[in-house]
Amino acid sequence: MNDSESLSSPPQPVSLGQAFWYWLKLGFISFGGPAGQIAIMHQDLVEKKRWISERRYLHALNYCMLLPGPEAQQLAIYIGWLMHRTLGGVIAGSLFVLPSLVILIGLSWIYLAFGHLPAVAGVLYGIKPAVTAIVLFAAYRIGSRALKNGLLWAMAGLAFFAIFVFDTPFPLIVLVAALLGAIGGKYAPEKFTVGGGHGNAKQRYGKALIDDDTPIPDHAKFSVKRLGKLIVIGLILWGGAIGLLCGRYGWEGALTQMGWFFTKAALLTFGGAYAVLPYVYQGAVDHYQWLTPHQMIDGLALGETTPGPLIMVVTYVGFVAGWTKELFGADQLFLAGATAASVVTYFTFLPSFLFILAGGPLVESTHGNLKFTAPLTGITAAVVGVILNLAAFFAYHVFWPNGFEARLDLVVLVIGLAALLALLRFKAGVIPVIAFCGTVGLLMTYLKPLLEQVGLFL
Repeated sequence: MNDSESLSSPPQPVSLGQAFWYWLKLGFISFGGPAGQIAIMHQDLVEKKRWISERRYLHALNYCMLLPGPEAQQLAIYIGWLMHRTLGGVIAGSLFVLPSLVILIGLSWIYLAFGHLPAVAGVLYGIKPAVTAIVLFAAYRIGSRALKNGLLWAMAGLAFFAIFVFDTPFPLIVLVAALLGAIGGKYAPEKFTVGGGHGNAKQRYGKALIDDDTPIPDHAKFSVKRLGKLIVIGLILWGGAIGLLCGRYGWEGALTQMGWFFTKAALLTFGGAYAVLPYVYQGAVDHYQWLTPHQMIDGLALGETTPGPLIMVVTYVGFVAGWTKELFGADQLFLAGATAASVVTYFTFLPSFLFILAGGPLVESTHGNLKFTAPLTGITAAVVGVILNLAAFFAYHVFWPNGFEARLDLVVLVIGLAALLALLRFKAGVIPVIAFCGTVGLLMTYLKPLLEQVGLFL
């Protein structure tokens, strides 16, 4: 069979076992944040394997972009569900985050057990300014895509002002932004039709298993009975877990509060992980005091260097909280950290499965309806301001580690500016930037004392 003939017919059907090994592999190689993960899946599933057509892939992606939560993981759940029903979706979504969960538990343990060592501290010294640059770059990237007119720019500015000056809770900012978006969609619709889509399919890679004209499978069609069943199952999975924790540790217990807090965080992740991080910071650092500001920055640095969604940084937050609070006693620190990390991860990602499996057919039918997309456009605009505030927070703690009354750390500033230049001007990837900055930080740990001795370091 020649190439043209092979492209004119779909590939062989994919078994659940074959899909399992692909999703497991993806869990280990999904670096680069949402954009990188979406690109990897497109290259694999649309171009190479032809499991799904370009048009159907983009349709699924646009649907996932309307939901709170990590859109790349939700896209994996969607495709797995479309191919192999509910079990396929559960496998795809679980394996998308499981490798990252294990890796982050290991890195968090190394950080807490050996973070005081010069080599580890040196690497983090260089990575922290890189993370600041990455967050600032995220605000630029989202803003350049989402803020297409003065009104949306104004909403972003108001969101930044509200959280920076008045420390307004993130959920309130989201609520107000959604309300303004709904009002704007009604009275100024032309201002709120700029978000959402990822373009139209323009290229064909050959006949796909799930092609443009492939009928929607029965399990993907909307059914009130099926929706009700899945909602009940979802409530049992959530309520049973939170009830178990509450019965064992009480409502005010640390693990119970983690489950409740990260459930709320999962429902507020419109705009991706960078959007919800300020809310996680407000709760984990300010309110519950599970970790310090510097530990939060270090966690984001670790999250940027591991595969999986960036929101997996919550796994680190859980581990540090369990460890520092000595949930099971001073001699069971690792067990406490791993348990808390698992609890946090479970409650953070459970809603994503429910949104796809239960609400997928229903929400998909509303895609492109301004009544539904305008509030999300408003939220996206506010998210830019919130992320910019996060960058300002990181910059303060990284560039002035001892406060404004102390001197600026010029080495850190130079590393941060170099990282930002690499991202903006040279389109460098996140992982190479972090690796380079971590290496520079390690070298400076040993060079800094020598330079200070000869008076060459400010």
